[in-house]
Amino acid sequence: MTKTISKPAWSQAIEQTGKEFDRTPLEILSGSLPDGLRGTLYRNGPARLQRGNRRVGHWFDGDGAILSVQFNESGAIAQYRFVQTEGYQEEEAAGTLLYGNYGTTAPGAFWHRWTKSVKNVANTSVLALNDRLLALWEAGKPHVLDLETLATRGIENIPIPTYSAHPKRDAHTGEIFNFGIEFGRKTHLNLLVSNEAGKILRQKSHPIDRVSLIHDFVLAGDYLVFFVPPIEIPLFSILFGLTNFSDAAQWNPQGATEIWVFDRHLDFISRSQAEPWFQWHFANGYTDENGNIIVDVVKYPDFTTNQRLKEIATGETQTAAEGELWRVKLDPKSAKMLECDRRFDRSCEFPSVPPLEVGRNARFTYVSMHRQGADTTRELYRAIGSYDAQTGTLHEIDCGDRCYPTEPIIAPDASNAEKHWLLTVVYNGNHNRSEVWVLDGNHLEREPVCCLALPEIIPLGFHGTWKGR
Repeated sequence: MTKTISKPAWSQAIEQTGKEFDRTPLEILSGSLPDGLRGTLYRNGPARLQRGNRRVGHWFDGDGAILSVQFNESGAIAQYRFVQTEGYQEEEAAGTLLYGNYGTTAPGAFWHRWTKSVKNVANTSVLALNDRLLALWEAGKPHVLDLETLATRGIENIPIPTYSAHPKRDAHTGEIFNFGIEFGRKTHLNLLVSNEAGKILRQKSHPIDRVSLIHDFVLAGDYLVFFVPPIEIPLFSILFGLTNFSDAAQWNPQGATEIWVFDRHLDFISRSQAEPWFQWHFANGYTDENGNIIVDVVKYPDFTTNQRLKEIATGETQTAAEGELWRVKLDPKSAKMLECDRRFDRSCEFPSVPPLEVGRNARFTYVSMHRQGADTTRELYRAIGSYDAQTGTLHEIDCGDRCYPTEPIIAPDASNAEKHWLLTVVYNGNHNRSEVWVLDGNHLEREPVCCLALPEIIPLGFHGTWKGR
């Protein structure tokens, strides 16, 4: 007799479609809200993976929905809204999926797929500006949302066709750095810098001779650094609708990871090659006392992580893909890698540092990670870690059985510059609900400072941001 293996608890926070809700005061389940926690948490993620009898082919392809949680003197108030993209509205009216995407091939005959553009799902991250919220998706332009109501206003007017989901904000200058990849007969890397209001200050375009998957970059002092993995992508097949990006992308184990270095003026400085690896996310970067570039990055030995992320959309995984946090030292003049050291030996992702330390030497890096001894094939992250670069130690909070945290978002304390909080949205499979946990960033191993119940399940998502008052 074949033994039936039930799906893991986290599947409940993936397979069902997110349900919108209006501004709702949140019930405190335990603890109390800190007096210095004043501002708004915004989170983005794919919240609809199916319409009618059609389901997307990859976790990256679900329609984006934004959760906001506002913290003030009277408590916490949350709301949840889908980004009203043109594709979302068209499919809502049709009652079925109409578009292809990163890992989904558009339905219909070849000539239909050829003429149908991919859908901007606006599902990856958010950027909070002075007067608007941008919902980001790296293969298109940002969608503009109202900071208070989350109503979709339209498309951000930027002079490049794509805007990455990982802008880097220099809190000391107010500058926001970002990039976009422009595919076509010639592929270009577009770099731009805007001020804190979103006004573009400068931009430059660099033709590149290598088509790959570039999801993130790092601001390191006076430099912008890109790691370009050895992934081969037949653009012809994708552009003509014969396949999708995810299925077409092939890992080349004999290839090299390229390292590109630019300066803050967006000028090209240097380029080199290193052994092959893949990365989704950088933690941070800075320039040391000798003028070398230091970069912290979550490295994978290959592109197997893409298969795992594809499987997550089904509610169960059969593929393990373990990324680890590494520190890379570079010579900026040559882009040559001088050193490469692993920070700790636990599988992790979604690294971040306090906002004031982006581009500078940060002592603490926060990550989502697997529990000690976890089944990394079937389980998702169930712990949050804090790596202390000064002491070389890892602190963590184990979220418990059937509890799955999302990326920790750092919220500086409004009244104490030495203190900050970590905010994470947790799916609690024991009670089949989503919760907001407030953790002490200075003492991560302690119990949550406060746990709040959300009125609906928030499907597991990707990235977010904090906007202080």
